[in-house]
Amino acid sequence: MEGIETMTKSNRREFLKTLPIAAAGAVGTTAAHAGVSPSIKEIGHKLKISLNVFSFNKQILDGKTDLFEVLKFCAKYNFDAIDPTGYYFPGYPEVPTDAYINRFKREAFMLGLDISGTGVRNDFANPDKSVRREEMKMIKQWIIAASKLGIPNLRVFPGKHKHEGYTRDQVFEWMAVDLKECCAFGADHGVMIAVQNHNDFLKTADDVDRLFQMVDSEWLGLNLDIGSYRQSDPYKEIKQNISKAVTWQIKERVYVNGEPEPTDYVKLMRIIKASGYRGYLPLETLQVDPWVQVPVLLKQVRDALKQVG
Repeated sequence: MEGIETMTKSNRREFLKTLPIAAAGAVGTTAAHAGVSPSIKEIGHKLKISLNVFSFNKQILDGKTDLFEVLKFCAKYNFDAIDPTGYYFPGYPEVPTDAYINRFKREAFMLGLDISGTGVRNDFANPDKSVRREEMKMIKQWIIAASKLGIPNLRVFPGKHKHEGYTRDQVFEWMAVDLKECCAFGADHGVMIAVQNHNDFLKTADDVDRLFQMVDSEWLGLNLDIGSYRQSDPYKEIKQNISKAVTWQIKERVYVNGEPEPTDYVKLMRIIKASGYRGYLPLETLQVDPWVQVPVLLKQVRDALKQVG
């Protein structure tokens, strides 16, 4: 191992490929995504169930519960992790204090929960560069906060601005530039940027592929939102983009040619397992009462996993 510190990046990648599978797994612990050695896929799947706290959006915003109560809820139902979006922390868009971060980390740890992700509101499709620059500052602050929380990825939105007077090609160009900057900053802090296909600017799997090709960063991953492919067959589009997934939003409905229908969890889990994905599967309900609906969704997903084997 002597001299490994002086290796070039190219030589180091070649060296790591020669390591046994167990050792390679110790070096890289992110989920399977574009750029990861094919040997990771050969290991097989490992899936951990998380809860996206958007499920409790109304209850938290109305002051009827808070992140600490949702932590206890996740522990009660034996989730592996929690995914708390940034705007549920006090003071958002400002990052939480170190004291709050440390308290939340400790509580999650004591309850046996990982913190699988977090996210912010932003709009990379806004033509006003000064507005985007301010949002970039905010994103960078949340990258730092995610690092302090021990969170492996920060979810960002592509954007929903109508961008009148500008073509989609132009928006793709400035979106790619901004995301490259975010990814470089994320790399400095060990946090991946997980852009979400949100049925706004990015509507299709082809849109996702185009953006990833333009950014071309191993620190960019996909927050794969199964409910936001709405133009054709969502399962086909999931298959197309799955190699980029570093986290998910598993929802109760998908849209087939624009029409909603219940998610086929068995079909979905077969696709995920066949891909070799290793990582978290955050669940998100959009129903009125998450205290009732989340356990139902959790059971459906667990049953599907058992059925798929």
